[in-house]
Amino acid sequence: METKIVEIEESKVKEKAAEALLKEAGAVLKEGGLVAFPTETVYGLGGDALNKESSCKIYAAKGRPSDNPLIVHICKWEDIYPIVSEVSEEAKKIAEAFWPGPLTMILPKSDLVPYETTGGLDTVAVRMPSHKVAQKLIEYAGGYVAAPSANTSGKPSPTQARYVAEDMDGKIEMIIDGGEVGIGLESTIIDLTVKPPQILRPGFITQEMLSEVLGDVEADVTILNGDSGQAPKAPGMKYRHYAPKGDLTIVTGPQDKVVEYINSEVSKAMLAGEKTGVIGTEEVLDKYHAQVVKSVGSRDDELSIGRHLYTILREFDDEDVTRIFSESFETEGFGQAIMNRLLKAAGHKVVRL
Repeated sequence: METKIVEIEESKVKEKAAEALLKEAGAVLKEGGLVAFPTETVYGLGGDALNKESSCKIYAAKGRPSDNPLIVHICKWEDIYPIVSEVSEEAKKIAEAFWPGPLTMILPKSDLVPYETTGGLDTVAVRMPSHKVAQKLIEYAGGYVAAPSANTSGKPSPTQARYVAEDMDGKIEMIIDGGEVGIGLESTIIDLTVKPPQILRPGFITQEMLSEVLGDVEADVTILNGDSGQAPKAPGMKYRHYAPKGDLTIVTGPQDKVVEYINSEVSKAMLAGEKTGVIGTEEVLDKYHAQVVKSVGSRDDELSIGRHLYTILREFDDEDVTRIFSESFETEGFGQAIMNRLLKAAGHKVVRL
């Protein structure tokens, strides 16, 4: 299969040329094909959410386990009603507060949504992205686009179209290049089928923000604790994600001790013939001695850290780094999402000093 790659800037989405390309992409989805596209979080791999064959194609293209639910993307609030058997008051409240935006809510599904899209579950994950390219594509595709991240399953999610092409070229019909995305981490997922509502995946919309709207909101204990002994609630939480090819270790503790430990381990790894890399913050970056040292941003700017994390993990792959060490980050607010992704990428391999 030849994959067509087109460029559409978000600011130019209303121009005739962009509109024609988006209508073409929408037609591909209506016909059962797959299109990768930018959102405000990461690039998504889209198929017709109401077509079970399309969902099966998404799983095949990603190499994704079929019990890992897909998120259904909509572009208008009223489109939620046909795919959900009950829209709760809680859903209405958080949609009013955070949609369109990086928030996915889990609700009981209607018969319109095939089990192939929901990973066999009686619930459906729904999101309304704010990215203008995504919104128009969903509209032209008929209103319902199932889309996980547009990467090979387990690898870091793509925040640039070149990494989509690296994983998906020849496997899907079309890639829409909308430039680098803004947030860089996937949407927050909140389960509204339980009391109190529970966050299954942290993201830009934090637990504190959701609590302000809904009151009591819990976070699944497995978000930051890989050895909690409790089984993850959502199938997608069972699998290792976001992982680079190299072996990644997170080091947490006082900053001076973290730097000292990482440099010691880097020296040992280099003597053993490994190519080493460090994910560090601007404040101490010049103190590391690995062959590849990358800044994830300043500790004072969590948004920058989130935006750069996946790109850095991909760049380590590009440079054939085999041993990677990373500083740890805060576990409150947006920092919780950053640490959740890092822990999954490292397979919860953490050194505590």
